[in-house]
Amino acid sequence: MKRQILILLTAVAVLLGWRVEGQNYDTNGDYVQTFAGSGFSGYVDGVGQLTMFNSPKGIVADSLNNLFVLDAANSRIRKITPDGTVSTFAGGGNQTSGYGTNTTVIYGGVNGVDFIAIDHSDTLWIPNHSGNLIRIGSDSYVTTFFLNGTSEPWAACVDSMNNVYISDYYGQKVWRYKTNGVLEVFVGSGNTGSADGNGIFTSFNTPTALAADAADNIYVWDSGNHKIRRINQNRDVVTITGGSSTSADGQNPAFNSVSAICVDGFGNLILACGSSIRKMSVTTNAVTLAGSFTQTGYTNGAGNLARFNAASGVCVSSGTIYVADTSNQRIRSITNNPTAQSVLPANLQLNTYPGLEIIGTVGRTYQIQNSPDLNSWSTKATILLNSSPYLWIDQNPVSGNKFYRALLLP
Repeated sequence: MKRQILILLTAVAVLLGWRVEGQNYDTNGDYVQTFAGSGFSGYVDGVGQLTMFNSPKGIVADSLNNLFVLDAANSRIRKITPDGTVSTFAGGGNQTSGYGTNTTVIYGGVNGVDFIAIDHSDTLWIPNHSGNLIRIGSDSYVTTFFLNGTSEPWAACVDSMNNVYISDYYGQKVWRYKTNGVLEVFVGSGNTGSADGNGIFTSFNTPTALAADAADNIYVWDSGNHKIRRINQNRDVVTITGGSSTSADGQNPAFNSVSAICVDGFGNLILACGSSIRKMSVTTNAVTLAGSFTQTGYTNGAGNLARFNAASGVCVSSGTIYVADTSNQRIRSITNNPTAQSVLPANLQLNTYPGLEIIGTVGRTYQIQNSPDLNSWSTKATILLNSSPYLWIDQNPVSGNKFYRALLLP
C-alpha cells in the first residue's frame, strides 16, 4: 500500500509541472575572468584583484571605457580604468551635494539604490527608492532631484537625447525625466497588470531593469509578469517574450529572473540573471553566454564552466561584457576567445567570375555578348553606361571557354 502512495505522489509532482529548463550555450568561445575584486567583502582601492568591494550591483561604462560600479554596501561609486585601477569616484563624505568623496548621497539599505545609468555626456544617473534621482557629472559633482509623483523609483536608462527613463516598482509605471527637467509618465496606468497598448493605457507588475537601444526603444523587465516588454518612442508597449517563471533558452525564451539589462553594438540584449549571463537577439532567440540556470559559485573559464553568485549588473565596453558579481564581491569580464577551425577541402570551392571593363561614352547603351568559340554569340546584358571606365561582372562562374565583347547600340 505504501508503494502505491509513493507512485501516486510522483505522478502528481509531474503533473504540477516540474520541468527541465533548456539551456543553450553560445558557440563563440565566451571566456570569463576576474577583472577586479579579491572576493572578500570590504573597501580597498588599488589594482585588479588587490581591491575589495561590498555588494557591487549596477555597472556602466563611459566613452573612455572606464567602468563605474555602484558599490552598494560601501555607499560609494567606484571607478575602474581600462587597466584595472580601482578608485572611489563619489560617496563616503557628509555633504548632500558637492564633489565626489565629499558627498554622502550614495547609500544602500531599504531606501537605497540598486541601479546606475550613464548618458552620452558621461553623466551618471541613479534613482533611489526614496523618490530621488541622483546626478553625478563627469567632474564628480553630485546633485539630487526629487521625483514628485513616483512611488518607488527603481532602475534607470538613458536615450540618445539624454532623457532619463525610470521604472517605478510599486507605481507600475515608467517615467521620463526630460533634459529640461520635466518629469512625465511615459507609459503605464498605475494599475497592476500586463496589458500591452499605448501610453497610459498599459499596465505593468513591478517593473525593474531598463535598457535603451540605438533606436531609443526602451526595454523593461516586468518582474511580476516575468516578461520583457519593449516601448518605442510613440509609447507603444509590446511584450516581446516571457510570461513563465522558468528559464529556457531558444526562440521566444523564458526568464525566471533578470537583475539588469544592457544592449550591445548589434542590438542584442545582454541580461544578468543572477547565476547566468544571457543574450537575446533582435529576433528573440536567447543563448547563455556564461553561467548556469541552477548552479551558483565562483569559477572562471569557458562560459559553460563559469559560475556566478547573484550577478546584478552588466554592461558592454569595447566588445567586452563586464558583470557586477554581487555575492562574489568581484567584477568579472566575458570576452570572446574563438578558436580557428580548418574548413575541409570538400567544403571549399574556387570559382572565377569574369569582368569586362568598358571605356566608352557615358549615357550610351552597350550590349554585352559572350561566345564559347568566337563564332556564335549570345547576349548577356544590356547596360546604360553611367561612368567610364565601367566594370561589368558576369554573375555566373566561368565554365569551359568563354569570350566576351561589347557592342555600342544606336
